[in-house]
Amino acid sequence: MPALLPMLMATSHILLVADNVPKLNYEPSCKAAVAAAALPGRDEESCRRDEETARATLEKIWTQFNAADRTRCLRLTTLGGAPSYVELLTCLEMSRDVKTMPEMGGEGQSIER
Repeated sequence: MPALLPMLMATSHILLVADNVPKLNYEPSCKAAVAAAALPGRDEESCRRDEETARATLEKIWTQFNAADRTRCLRLTTLGGAPSYVELLTCLEMSRDVKTMPEMGGEGQSIER
């Protein structure tokens, strides 16, 4: 039973994270994006605005995404780099949209889900 305690605590933490839009520190992501950007006019302020817009959008539609997708996308967004609300929103929208795509039929065509 004591061995289950850490697993239960970790699981409950993941569920809590998935219930609300997480707080992400996107500043490092904006700094990196601006440093790598080849687009004129792309500065940290425009990146911050994009991130805040994405967060506001997530606040409105967060509960429309299922918990498994929220947890998976949050992990992907924060894995190995600076997190981004824009990336989190994109991941969630893609996860949602792929579920509504029609099955591809025909020879040699298939989509696995």
